[in-house]
Amino acid sequence: MNPHHLLAIAQQLARGRNPGRPREAELRRAINTAYYALFHTLAHCCADMLVGSTRASRSQSAWRQVYRALTHGQAKKRCMHHAVMRKFPQEIQEFGMRFAVMQEERERADYDPWVPFFRTDVLQRIQETEEAISKFESERIDDKSRRAFAVLVLLERRA
Repeated sequence: MNPHHLLAIAQQLARGRNPGRPREAELRRAINTAYYALFHTLAHCCADMLVGSTRASRSQSAWRQVYRALTHGQAKKRCMHHAVMRKFPQEIQEFGMRFAVMQEERERADYDPWVPFFRTDVLQRIQETEEAISKFESERIDDKSRRAFAVLVLLERRA
């Protein structure tokens, strides 16, 4: 799943198909789609870091298993663990914060019919998500940090 394609779809939804204000369902779906861009970025990172980033160097079934192992709640909980997140590069910290914020936004969009959504706010959230993903994908983050982050969000922490 290409997160940049998901972000493009989110932007289209937030702008609406017709002139004027987009429908509420389009705005809510845009939030949902932007969150899933983050989720798939993280799932892809986890699989690449723990199994391998090239088809020649990995087992496809193992890669798929790790990709699918990421859970929404656990990843959010770990991204909100500030004492641990402070140890990561700024780009990973920002990604983790955006992940947690957008997961809450997605839950509001999906499950709270009383919360209004506005185009300017939704487009801002999409832009912030796009920036967080771009920074997360940057060359400045080393594989050691990416691998540690993947382990953090995937595996249960024991004392």
